Amino acid sequence: MFATFPPPPQLSGYVRMFWVFEHEVPAGEAYVYRSMADGCAELIFHYRNRFAPLTGTEGAGFSHLHAQTSRHSRFLTHGSFGIFGAYLYPTAVPALFGHSSAIVANCMPDLQSIMGRSGIDLEERIITARYHHQRVEILSEYLISLLRQRKQEASAVQIAVRSILAADGMVNISELASSVSLSTRQFERNFKSAAGFTPKLFTRIIRFHRALNAYGAFDGNLAGLAYECGYYDQSHFIHDFREFSGYLPREYFMGRPEGIEYRE
Repeated sequence: MFATFPPPPQLSGYVRMFWVFEHEVPAGEAYVYRSMADGCAELIFHYRNRFAPLTGTEGAGFSHLHAQTSRHSRFLTHGSFGIFGAYLYPTAVPALFGHSSAIVANCMPDLQSIMGRSGIDLEERIITARYHHQRVEILSEYLISLLRQRKQEASAVQIAVRSILAADGMVNISELASSVSLSTRQFERNFKSAAGFTPKLFTRIIRFHRALNAYGAFDGNLAGLAYECGYYDQSHFIHDFREFSGYLPREYFMGRPEGIEYRE
């Protein structure tokens, strides 16, 4: 079961959605989940069972910040599980927690590391909540309290990130910098600090996610899919897809990838 919940209006510029992923694993079997490269960060809470990392990352706690990442990782669990998460805009990391996105990119710090003692209390409240709507309320109240402390207004990079996501990564970086009244160099520097990656890498990852969303509807036309996702040729598409997922496109779309249940 995979379900999503919208954030309250106060968080709409920072949280894309809240989500729940539950899956029943047959007794004695293992379940492997593959996390793809993602330009956005997530707050993760394992309220039933937990995953241990197999590759590409560290940490195996019950809760953590899964910061934006430019690589795929694999996680293993034995037994049925339940996970609650908040899918964040990348600029939410400095806005909410006061940490540069560039510093935490490709990392998975535990909540105490980024929130202090309140992170421990938050973890306990989320994990012990009986219902999903309670988890949404608890985390929403906590994040809103952080925003009130910092009182940040929308920045040029926040506006640019929303534009890139809305366009599925198919934007001109120079034109985007000009639209927010910054030179290309200023824009790239500010963007990396606030969003974790250079604008070029971020847009590549977002285009890759446009391709991922074709799962279940891929008709076998790889060249058409590459063009639809903003690639000039198949070779660049195949290169990015393999770098960010660990799969060749046909392996992913024509086979049964790891941890795909939430898309079905």
